[in-house]
Amino acid sequence: MDPLWNSEDDPDPIEIGLIGWLLVLVRGVPLALLVFGGLIVLLLVRLVERPLCGLHRPVTPHITQFVCRNAFRILGIGFESSGELMREHGAVVANHTSWLDIFALNARKRVYFVSKAEVAKWPGIGWLARATGTVFIERNPKQARQQTRIFTERLAVGHKLLFFPEGTSTDGLRVLPFKTTLFAAFFAPELRPIMYVQPVSVVFHAPKGQPARFYGWWGDMEFGPHLLKTLAARRQGRVELIYHAPARVSDFDNRKELAAHCEEAVRHAHSLARLTK
Repeated sequence: MDPLWNSEDDPDPIEIGLIGWLLVLVRGVPLALLVFGGLIVLLLVRLVERPLCGLHRPVTPHITQFVCRNAFRILGIGFESSGELMREHGAVVANHTSWLDIFALNARKRVYFVSKAEVAKWPGIGWLARATGTVFIERNPKQARQQTRIFTERLAVGHKLLFFPEGTSTDGLRVLPFKTTLFAAFFAPELRPIMYVQPVSVVFHAPKGQPARFYGWWGDMEFGPHLLKTLAARRQGRVELIYHAPARVSDFDNRKELAAHCEEAVRHAHSLARLTK
């Protein structure tokens, strides 16, 4: 269990009745067809796109976005967002509640996730991540130069990189302190003058009658049971994305100041949105 959690934060028990299992089938089968059908189409298109365009991906991100938007329609989860999308070169940072964040953030904006290297080896999820252009990195200061090179290459072709500075997912009721490690790469001489970072608050509102942390995925929770619970919900809630003004990296002296600025923007809007639900 993550040391940030204690016994009072144990996951809520999962109980699925007959109607719940019917909903698992009604939602789960179309969702699987959408996700894996979209993946097959993406891989086929990428066979042509890659040799012609290299790192540029003019077509396949639209496929990912289509899949993610329609995933929420199948699940019955409401989706809303506010704020302007960043047009400048740079990255997006957001708080992390669950695997649903990936669908939500891809649904509104074509982004490329930055993930720890171990994810590439995970069954199923790693395959999907690689196919959609995820950038895999090792959280090791010795790899900073290589990470900067990778980020520079991606930014040069217009990719918007997205990462979760908390370093772990949560119960959705709080925003954890932002880790500053990945922010360091943005201060490299070749990146700092052109780099912007846009903070995004991801807020999940639980279904009526369910605990506020219903969509949270944290600690030792396994993916399978959490997926089943989400599919089996008779009523669904909604997810809200709040895009904040992009921060210009050159306006900050160091990574700690930039991370603190982004954390404050995300935390403040997250708190307000939960209070005004």
